[in-house]
Amino acid sequence: MNVSELMTKKLISVQPGTSLADAARIMLDQHVSGLPVVDALGKLVGVVTEGDLLRRAEIGTAGKPAGWLKTFFLPDSLAADYVKTHGRHVSEVMTAEPITVTPQTALADAAALMVSKHIKRLPVVSEGALVGVVSRTDLLRVLALKLIEIQACKPSDVEIAEHIKTSLEHENWTPKAGIHIEVKSGVVYLKGIIMSDAEKQAVNVIAENAPGVKEVVDELVFVDPATGMAFQ
Repeated sequence: MNVSELMTKKLISVQPGTSLADAARIMLDQHVSGLPVVDALGKLVGVVTEGDLLRRAEIGTAGKPAGWLKTFFLPDSLAADYVKTHGRHVSEVMTAEPITVTPQTALADAAALMVSKHIKRLPVVSEGALVGVVSRTDLLRVLALKLIEIQACKPSDVEIAEHIKTSLEHENWTPKAGIHIEVKSGVVYLKGIIMSDAEKQAVNVIAENAPGVKEVVDELVFVDPATGMAFQ
């Protein structure tokens, strides 16, 4: 699946000259945490988010005055901070050259960017022009649909067992022997020996994710390699 398949095309954006008051109002009215910033030709030039508005003089969150060392050696840095905390227009506080994706970007790559960069939304650009936005909410919407589809599946007990076995075989961390899978009327019974608590939990998750599973009964025995003690 690519970004183009779920991105929001009904764009809400602002321009560099938009006042911060208007930008904040739009974010509140539209229930979004950030806005793309475009120029008169529709080219993306930045992003303004809630995070850009956290440190503000108006609400007493601008931070403590800088010490003499920074004042003496880094006056430009202090001036830039002042613009961020006192500026009145989007251009003065926005993040320029934001991280973007294209309509052809794989959804998995977009999700990885959101996680690694700690961002909630990504502008989608084509030849420099803003064509959409993909957000964590869009990903959540797709996930919800997929989970509903899985719940709606009605495979046989044999098919459920085979799905779990195949899923286990595809993971490098899973034990290759010692796990017995039994399925009765959609209820999965896991039996056997596992060598770590993390593996025990992960095997349960694999079983839970199999289409048609109603419940997982964990009867796995965890054997501590260090002591040889068994736990269930």
